[in-house]
Amino acid sequence: MGIWAKKSIASLRAEAEAGTLRRVLGPVNLTTLGVGAIIGAGIFVLTGQAAAQYAGPAITLSFVFAGLACAFAGLCYAELASMIPVAGSAYTYSYATMGELLAWIIGWDLILEYSLGASTVAVGWSGYVVSFLRDLGIIVPPQFAAAAGTPLDGGGTAIFNLPAALITLAVSALLVLGIRESARANATIVMIKVAVVLLFIGFGVSYMHSENLTPYIPPNTGEFGQYGWSGIMRGAGVIFFAYIGFDAVSTAAQEAKNPQRDMPIGILGSLVICTILYIAVAAVLTGIVPYTQLNVADPIAVGIDATGLAWLRPLVKMGAIAGLSSVILVMLLAQPRIFYTMSHDGLLPPVFAKIHPKFRTPHITTIITGIVVAIASGLFPIGILGELVSIGTLLAFALVCAGVLVLRRTNPDVDRPFRTPGMPFVPILGVVSCLYLMAGLPWPTWERLLIWLAIGMAIYFLYGRANAERTRAAAGLPS
Repeated sequence: MGIWAKKSIASLRAEAEAGTLRRVLGPVNLTTLGVGAIIGAGIFVLTGQAAAQYAGPAITLSFVFAGLACAFAGLCYAELASMIPVAGSAYTYSYATMGELLAWIIGWDLILEYSLGASTVAVGWSGYVVSFLRDLGIIVPPQFAAAAGTPLDGGGTAIFNLPAALITLAVSALLVLGIRESARANATIVMIKVAVVLLFIGFGVSYMHSENLTPYIPPNTGEFGQYGWSGIMRGAGVIFFAYIGFDAVSTAAQEAKNPQRDMPIGILGSLVICTILYIAVAAVLTGIVPYTQLNVADPIAVGIDATGLAWLRPLVKMGAIAGLSSVILVMLLAQPRIFYTMSHDGLLPPVFAKIHPKFRTPHITTIITGIVVAIASGLFPIGILGELVSIGTLLAFALVCAGVLVLRRTNPDVDRPFRTPGMPFVPILGVVSCLYLMAGLPWPTWERLLIWLAIGMAIYFLYGRANAERTRAAAGLPS
């Protein structure tokens, strides 16, 4: 059977009940985890950059289309997360619906998604911290505040983005200490950054100028993705990774007190809250500042400068720093839990499933992930990282939507605490919309994804497949 081996729903539920992770998260914790991951680089960095490079003021439509695709996927996630409350997210769902090979592909994709997602946000965090410190008269040497090889204004090139690497290592240390402590820290940060976002919207709306929103959809330059409708679609694809938050909620299923009830609340609640905030911020920002001026590392700060509200500038920067910190925290929380579940299935070595005897966290994979992400965030620019995360996220969401269709046919009688409405149209629309947004991303992004997947397939056939069969045999499961 091998690559087509599937996990039964019953065995997955038994695995969830027998898990060693600590069940301490309620619906509010899960919702704030989602908001913590979603409200971050999308608002504080990519909103301005995507408007400047792709969509213009119509970046609000990009968020609408991305939000619709996420709504379809989120409804499918909610059904699967309530049925299969196991850490592992789309990987676990794919294992139950489409077999081991596709589960490995999506698990390997999620490693790329979360690792580079955290790296992307760390780079944005660095930009705001460097700017904030400059306001205080503290200058971070430019060669240690940008990706390796980045040209500097005074000549020469950057060496390493040190602030990005340091925040990654600090958050990883917090995550080793425990999920309850991490969730509490995240909840505090979420309240701060949502308050700042609401301040920006509330004060900024009176400084909007209609001429900045005209034309609402800038004419296409003749090249696909450069304004016009193709630019709106490319903008939606580029900013899509900002919605990864509700996927991160599902990775914490084994640490939820009542996952059947609370997972749908956390997933759909965080998605609705954040989509509304994204659209509002994008509208206000492009109304305050001409979109051509927003291709910067701190576009919200540029918007505040244009209003003349000097007192609000430090608050926005502190909110951005806090907001981006919580995104890094949630992504670095999710990644080790993917490793944990894949290791339990035999697809990765047993060391990836080790739990700290005191803190009850997957400490080894948390440390490994933190080191790798710190190196990536120090070396690579935000553009390349962000596009790779978006394409990985879209692929994961498409497979989850397909998984709901498969399970409705293969396991129609299984108890579903939450049922995706509008069957079969919602899952089909989810698959189609995600694939459509993937098609709009640049070809070099596809090349990098294919190279990453090729490396993953080599690991699977050289190690994972045989070891997973031995793991199933030792557990008395069919191979």
